[in-house]
Amino acid sequence: MLLTKVANGEEVAEEVGKLAQYMNDKIPQVIDFALSVVFALLVFVVGSKVIGWIRKLLRRSLERGGVDKGVEQFVDSFAKFALYAILIFSIGKNFGLDTTSVAAALASCGVAVGLALQGSLSNFAGGVLILVLKPFVVGDYIVEDNKGQEGTVKEIQLFYTKLSTADNKTVIIPNGTLANTSLTNVTAQNKRRVDVSVGISYDADLKKAKSLIENLLRSDEDILKDEDITVFVDSLGDSAVVIGARGWVDKDAYWITKWRLLENIKLTLDENGIEIPFPQVVVHTKEK
Repeated sequence: MLLTKVANGEEVAEEVGKLAQYMNDKIPQVIDFALSVVFALLVFVVGSKVIGWIRKLLRRSLERGGVDKGVEQFVDSFAKFALYAILIFSIGKNFGLDTTSVAAALASCGVAVGLALQGSLSNFAGGVLILVLKPFVVGDYIVEDNKGQEGTVKEIQLFYTKLSTADNKTVIIPNGTLANTSLTNVTAQNKRRVDVSVGISYDADLKKAKSLIENLLRSDEDILKDEDITVFVDSLGDSAVVIGARGWVDKDAYWITKWRLLENIKLTLDENGIEIPFPQVVVHTKEK
């Protein structure tokens, strides 16, 4: 019994010795790995600060050069993507990453990646086309004709364009969609034509109604007086004579001017006894 206990004690001591030897052998490697991780984190933090400084310097240079806002946002987005890719690649190299093998792997997977990222590549190409051809720029109000999405352009990024709607919602549209479908740029020109129409009774004084509406247009503060102002009979409807009126305004004053004109036309016609009729049908009966 005593001999057995002694033998077991020797085995335990031997195992403990092996474990201690293993730990002694591995501790330097663990320390080296820990130091590498700490170094990588420091490099990432410092690199992020440097990237932020480079992007800031790039934006200032573009602003001083009078570059379009959309181009500035696109270049900034591309620079951010490229610089972070270089930073991560450099950190990987510090951990013993074989750059030659990585390059070969990327080359061999290029076709597969290209097929998998068709949509993203299409959006990137669409962003480039938008910046080169400039169907719109940051600040324009556009309507995407395919799905009717509309808003003011706030950002043109690598893959997407951000719109802000009139009720302050953010609409994100892929650049590929905007580059490959028709759209309407509402504010591309400095001036817009305001078109309003109103129906008056067939019994009303047509010439007086036209004169009143024309005076309203000519006296409105936002209607451009050096542009054409036209008042005309647009159609003879079932229940009313429809009068149309046209004038030009600066693009920023379009909606407020249209709303004001419609209200003033209604009040002025009421004051002058000119009826704006409801839809109606006149029925004539014939006695036998």
